[in-house]
Amino acid sequence: MTDAVIITCAVTGAIHTPHMSPHLPVTPDEIAKAAIGAAEAGASILHLHARDPKSGKPDQTPEGFMRFLPRIKQATSAVVNLTTGGSPYMTVEERARPATELAPEVASLNMGSMNFGLYGMLARYPDIAGWEREHLEGSRDLVFRNSFKDIEYVLSQAGANGTRFEFECYDISHLYNLAHFVDRGLVKPPFFVQSVFGLLGGIGNHPEDIAHMKRTADRLFGADLRWSVLGAGAAQFRVATHAAALGGNIRVGLEDSLWIAKDRLAQSNAQQVHKAKSLIEALGKRVATPEEAREILGLKGGDRVNF
Repeated sequence: MTDAVIITCAVTGAIHTPHMSPHLPVTPDEIAKAAIGAAEAGASILHLHARDPKSGKPDQTPEGFMRFLPRIKQATSAVVNLTTGGSPYMTVEERARPATELAPEVASLNMGSMNFGLYGMLARYPDIAGWEREHLEGSRDLVFRNSFKDIEYVLSQAGANGTRFEFECYDISHLYNLAHFVDRGLVKPPFFVQSVFGLLGGIGNHPEDIAHMKRTADRLFGADLRWSVLGAGAAQFRVATHAAALGGNIRVGLEDSLWIAKDRLAQSNAQQVHKAKSLIEALGKRVATPEEAREILGLKGGDRVNF
């Protein structure tokens, strides 16, 4: 299925805040509707975070996820991917609970500690206040901890239920961290690597950065690699197009970027998925179905989850 490209849609995340866009899903109803719409538009995988429905703060309790997961599962056959990144302000035990208890087919897993700079967004939103300002301002002195011990914890706790991982790699060193766990036999192929470009503290989004990440991943993982990319902010579709042309899969969604074009807010996650589908087809490729994504990634199936 070399012509089949997996689209992941990251529906809401923990970076952007409600003040930034009226289209950012916050409540369980909004998250469910956005996820189902993205699946209908062509997303094979739905990458999901939960939020407090009143404040919009990240909510990493299994109960928060269960307010929308059954509805999504009932309405679509898309693969559900639960975050273990949660928020950089949470402990690894808090972050791992949804994946550990709900046993999704896929869970994200950050592959290294890093500076995680969000404070640059304050210039665009000078009137932001309350917890949203604290959330951004606090990132000037924020290290997103993902130690080797933390990574082992998530691999053992979430992996025990047959959950596989989307390995989020924000820099070249994160690829080598993954290779370390492969060498120790703690991770089995195929390896679903999500290369993240353009977040302050990680690798940039220059075409040379994309090519370097791809070359290194190919060398380390060879035929076992299932490579995907996301571009943060305005670079989202430029990075996606470049990577798709190199044979990669792509991730879009309002977690990664609030925009559909220069100075134009995306009206929905589905709008971004439609655009991703168009660029894939323009390259002479096609969008993978959820069942094809399961085969490509070696997943256990949607009937073996706890929701």
